[in-house]
Amino acid sequence: MKFGFLTVPFNTSSLNEVSEWAVSESFEALEIACWPRQNDMVERRYAGTSHIDIENITSNEASEISQYLEEMGLEISGLGFYPNPLHPDPIHRQKIIQNIKNLIKCASWMGVPIVNTFCGGDSNLTVDGNWENAKKIWPELIAYSQDLGVQISFENCPMIFSENEWPAGHNIAYSPHIWRRIIDNWDGGVRINLDPSHLIWQMIDQTKFIREFGNYICHVHAKDLKIDLDGLYEYGIMSTGIGWQIPKIPGLGDVNWSTFFSELTKVGFSGPVILEHEDRDYEGSLELIKEGLILARQNLYKYID
Repeated sequence: MKFGFLTVPFNTSSLNEVSEWAVSESFEALEIACWPRQNDMVERRYAGTSHIDIENITSNEASEISQYLEEMGLEISGLGFYPNPLHPDPIHRQKIIQNIKNLIKCASWMGVPIVNTFCGGDSNLTVDGNWENAKKIWPELIAYSQDLGVQISFENCPMIFSENEWPAGHNIAYSPHIWRRIIDNWDGGVRINLDPSHLIWQMIDQTKFIREFGNYICHVHAKDLKIDLDGLYEYGIMSTGIGWQIPKIPGLGDVNWSTFFSELTKVGFSGPVILEHEDRDYEGSLELIKEGLILARQNLYKYID
């Protein structure tokens, strides 16, 4: 396994600047954030970073980027874009779908095997209602990705951190209940970008999840989460995490990283471990962001070869 990070926090730095710093600190991989440059997506924290101009890039330019990073000794774990493909506004939804197509095409030009995104969800619908929409929207994208030899991967994040996402969240691919449907219906056309922090606050057993779905895990996000017991007391579980789920640097939360990596090894996962930085205590400046990523790697290094 190699250590790397998702480039989202470096929203004011170029990809060259990010990669040069990564190499200087002995990181070995990057997941490159690829929101559209003309971004009219719903604004939220940890979104909107565009380190590749997906809409306007040529095949030669894409190849040059991948060659440049390869020569620096960096692996590209995937291209990342995390919007809401099941957004209720059809015009907005179509823009998202087109950017995912652009992302898949760019990944194929770059020789990048994985595109990471969300399944999506309309918080005004039930999970079953959203699933019916997913079955209409996703097959075309899955077929397109398979034609180009790129794997689509959904992160298991419910996307419910604020009031405009309450009560049902903006991504339904968060529980075993839905992942069985995804696997049964799309036969590996979509795989899992596993982030253990989202299992913690949902009280989903991470060992059981990895053992059941290990063959479908193709990408890993290393992010931790602390359950604030005072916040849980104040708001209760009916707030679905709002007010008491606190994203943390790996090693500073409640994820059992020893068990996590042990179980990943058992199911044969050996890909990059991509740090996802969302810890408010390590943001506000480039120096703090970098400090957080270095600390995260130090905290996890002992668990992997």
